[in-house]
Amino acid sequence: MRWWDLDAVLALEHELFPEDAWSAGMFWSELARARGAGANRRYLVAEAGGRLVGYGGLAAVDGTGDIQTIATARDQWGSGLGARLLTALLSAATAFECHEVLLEVRVDNVRAQRLYERFGFAPIGFRRGYYQPGNIDALVMRRTATDPDTEDPETGPGAASAPDTPPSQGN
Repeated sequence: MRWWDLDAVLALEHELFPEDAWSAGMFWSELARARGAGANRRYLVAEAGGRLVGYGGLAAVDGTGDIQTIATARDQWGSGLGARLLTALLSAATAFECHEVLLEVRVDNVRAQRLYERFGFAPIGFRRGYYQPGNIDALVMRRTATDPDTEDPETGPGAASAPDTPPSQGN
């Protein structure tokens, strides 16, 4: 993800998460930490047919990765794009030498929870009222480096033909 992707990222962000969308400033802050010698973030986008159809981001601190955000356009749901984005973020966590990866997911987003479980994430707790202003709880999930890859996105149940352009892992 680069600065020139932000308008399309923000449009998709607001479409998918109208109540608790990230601001432009939040994305700018994350991208500022994705470049240079001390970079500890990886943000990527996926495009198909010349439009941005997904994005994701990971923060890495002291051996722990945190998937900050991951999203796919509604017309990409079920295509395997979410699995490919997650695979790329987990690869980034490995490159950052993370021994565990955490994420938060809305308790009412069962579809996403199933994806994370296929990749070895397990629930470890809740954050009450995490998503505001809707006061929706977050399920906290963790995957450790010793967890098996329970799905190969190239051959597993989420496999699908690749979008026109694979996820871009720009720093």
